[in-house]
Amino acid sequence: MDDRAMRPGGFRPPDAIRGFSVSAGLTGLRRAVALHWMSMAAFGRSLAVCGAVSLMGPGLGLVPRAVAGVRGLAARQRELVRRWTGVEIPDPPGPLPAAPAGRSGVVARYRWIMSDPGTRREYVWVLTDPIAGGLLAFLPLALVLSGLWGVFLAFYGVPLSASWDGLWYGFVPVEGRATAVLAGVLGLLQLPLALWAAPRVVRRHALYTRAMLAPGESELMAGRIRHLAATRSAAVDTQMAEIRRIERDLHDGAQARLVAMGMTLDAAERLLETDPEAVRGLLAEARQSSSAALEELRDLVRGIHPPVLADRGLADAVRALAMSCPVPTEVRAELPGRPEMPVESAAYFAVSEILANVGKHAEAGRAWIDLRHERGALHITVTDDGHGGADAARGTGLRGIERRLATFDGVLAVSSPVGGPTMVTMEIPCALSSPKTTSC
Repeated sequence: MDDRAMRPGGFRPPDAIRGFSVSAGLTGLRRAVALHWMSMAAFGRSLAVCGAVSLMGPGLGLVPRAVAGVRGLAARQRELVRRWTGVEIPDPPGPLPAAPAGRSGVVARYRWIMSDPGTRREYVWVLTDPIAGGLLAFLPLALVLSGLWGVFLAFYGVPLSASWDGLWYGFVPVEGRATAVLAGVLGLLQLPLALWAAPRVVRRHALYTRAMLAPGESELMAGRIRHLAATRSAAVDTQMAEIRRIERDLHDGAQARLVAMGMTLDAAERLLETDPEAVRGLLAEARQSSSAALEELRDLVRGIHPPVLADRGLADAVRALAMSCPVPTEVRAELPGRPEMPVESAAYFAVSEILANVGKHAEAGRAWIDLRHERGALHITVTDDGHGGADAARGTGLRGIERRLATFDGVLAVSSPVGGPTMVTMEIPCALSSPKTTSC
């Protein structure tokens, strides 16, 4: 045995391929049969697409639904491949293209399908999978059926050969009892061969599916460019909205108080010679205005970048948020360093928004926050035991968090069934650039 397979970090093939086991063989056989039936479903989808394209009357209306069905079938195939073999097949970089309006010709329909690389690739896959993928997945089942046929011939091959005027099992002519037994032995040998081959066939089928469905480098790059353009636009819009908020807060708050303080001091100056007692009251009023303006400026700066975040790091800043949350919140942090400042700020305000939602809407009794950094990304999970029902599509808070995280290629996932619990998971790719300042 190659000792590299036994070293930590060395190559270790999948369990179903390293050796033979009956349970792995039966599992592989069951999966191969499922893949074969999915190939037959792909055949039905290919007929649906071709039929919709070739219809002269309904126009383009049926084609998008047929192609959407193909995309759904391909998505399920990707999920099965990932779950059964660990082979990752990237999703299409973008959604289905919009169907052209007012173009119902057959050529126009095919042009619409072939214009998008992802749609074209899935269309070719759904046409070829019933043949290539279906035959490949059928191989273990064919071995089982052939083996059972050989065992059947061991008992009934002689009279059947006599009634059929000759019978062959592979290369063995079934002419008598000895050749019938030989056919049975060969059939029995094919049964463990089928169990041995089934996991390997499933793996080969996964590699074939990846070759058919995985987007190319140019397509991934184009999708990446579109994503960056969208997140850049969202980041610019968010930044402008933040600037307008700061301007509004300054104009309505500190600036107004400073103007009032200036007017008060001007009045005190005019009364300095004639009414010293009134001047004393005006100066006290000016001092109160200056204190209020200073407090508003501090609140404004805290809203831009909280001092606790700058001084103590993300873990302690989140703990401060948890302490001010009306719902009892437990924080568990495992951060051996600090992310870059923009990532820290985005993560802090995302957690702040989620905790605000928990306090306002969840009716929760407890909440939990988990922060950790692994595999080059910051992972944050906020869980509460409230009534659930949170939906990013229905509220601006979670959508705003999505836009904030997308600037850093981060993602947001929400699991909130009705009745709870609610789990919000965030993942932001980043590196830890400095050592931690407090213990976690």
